[in-house]
Amino acid sequence: MKRIIGSSTAAASSPRLKRPFLRQAAHDRRGERSLSSAGVILASAALFALLLWLPGETVTTAYLNDLFIFLDGAYRIVSGQVPSRDFHTALGPLSFYVPALGYWISGTLGGAMPTGMAATTVALALPMAHIFSSRLRPAVAIPFGIFVLLIVAVPTNLGEGIASLSFAMFYNRIGWAALATLLVMYLRPERISAGQNLLDALCAAGLTLAMVYIKATYGLVALAFLAFMLFDKHQRRWALMALGLTLACALVIELFWQGTRAHLDDLILTGKVSGSRGMVDLALGFLRHLADYVILAILAVPAVWRTRSLRDFLFFGICAGPGLMIQNQNSQPWGIITIFAGAAVAAEILMRTSKQPQPEARFLTRSGAPLVLLAFLLPTSIHCFMALCVHTTAATMRAGQPFGLPRFDGLRLTTLWVPGDRSFMTGYLSSIQEGARLLSELPFKPERVSVLDFANPFSAGLGLPPPRGDNAWLHWGRNVNDAHFLPPEQLLGDVDVLMEPKWGINNLPLSSLYGSYIREAFEPVRETDLWIVHRRREPKALSRSEPSMEPEQLSRVGAGDGISR
Repeated sequence: MKRIIGSSTAAASSPRLKRPFLRQAAHDRRGERSLSSAGVILASAALFALLLWLPGETVTTAYLNDLFIFLDGAYRIVSGQVPSRDFHTALGPLSFYVPALGYWISGTLGGAMPTGMAATTVALALPMAHIFSSRLRPAVAIPFGIFVLLIVAVPTNLGEGIASLSFAMFYNRIGWAALATLLVMYLRPERISAGQNLLDALCAAGLTLAMVYIKATYGLVALAFLAFMLFDKHQRRWALMALGLTLACALVIELFWQGTRAHLDDLILTGKVSGSRGMVDLALGFLRHLADYVILAILAVPAVWRTRSLRDFLFFGICAGPGLMIQNQNSQPWGIITIFAGAAVAAEILMRTSKQPQPEARFLTRSGAPLVLLAFLLPTSIHCFMALCVHTTAATMRAGQPFGLPRFDGLRLTTLWVPGDRSFMTGYLSSIQEGARLLSELPFKPERVSVLDFANPFSAGLGLPPPRGDNAWLHWGRNVNDAHFLPPEQLLGDVDVLMEPKWGINNLPLSSLYGSYIREAFEPVRETDLWIVHRRREPKALSRSEPSMEPEQLSRVGAGDGISR
């Protein structure tokens, strides 16, 4: 008996027999950690989505004009229109299908944006859960996953105050979150599960397609990153599969959408208007994010020093450089989220190499990296969570002034404790309410109403048939100027009633640009201190009217250098 016990004890203590058991135990522990990370990410997404969805209302304190763009877009899609086919837009079609999905689920325009963003938060959490849990330790995956989800869910423009509530530029937050998630795929999975390459390819293709069809700048960087990943022989398979899936899905989408050519034309037009930002703008953007770049360097420099990898160095350059260029093109004062993705990857690299470094460097790599990353993520995470809770509270309490249009039930404008003069937003809403009253008092039923200003709230707000062929919005200096614009016959050709504001956002330059055509094709029927209401002339009257534009102006408008068609 002693021999048996002794021999079995010796066998159990043999190093050769211990290693498989230790490897299996370590594999099981990594699997449990991955499941815990995925579970926390999915649970957090569900919580943030509920905070958006449950009140069923939208409260805004800023960018009311931007909100009207996407309420109008959701209404157009529910009415049967298709982006870039029935109306012009430099944004991808997903920028309008997200609020349209929210409108379809909630049944109200007041619930369109919060419900659409709640659905988007849950949808993005699925690839996040797989990617972060398979490539990041829980100390990195959980705080970074919550940070990225809050970037998506928070109803504020990045870099603005907690009380500056608005769903404006929501597409930028979706693009940042999708790109940051994709960049984490630079790391090789520590635990290879069944079907890893297929799941990786599906996640990468889904994130890339989301970026391509929500805003082109994010899509271009995503495609470039997938091409970069082809040089990693260990991850080349899923990267190649992702590129193939992206191309195949884009071809299928085009069969139904048939708007790619028109969308590219709109992008070219917008590029000619906005132009590329110069070195001064890039330098100012870098200085605004100097603290973020310093934290990235604190984590990335030791990581590259430890790995001695040129690929790692190039990856951190991708996080730092293209992210700055994207941010400079966006209307946001702060927020290069790719820097945070690079910091998360650097922290993971340092933790993975914690067994090799010299004793004096062990604290930095094993314990210090996740602490530095947490300090980097925590302020923005708390800021976004507080803003999300403020919106939930204000929406639940129905704080603020109702928009006042019949279809805009559940939409409210409030000031909260926002500093500065907020009279412009309240005055802008009051002018919209007066415009709606004027339309309701017309002796005829108005149809296909347009506004010669930034956005058109009347079609959606009054439930009128939206015009076709016009622009989703007109932002002077961004997608329209006196040299590049849609011809008036195209912009206003399907419009029956034109609302020309005397006080607005872009009303003066637009009136100057399109005034001659308006005087020729329309006749004023009502006028107040705030509005001139125009009705399209009868065809016979139009044919008898003399062109009021000079020949040079007519040729210039007809040519429309760079105009999308």
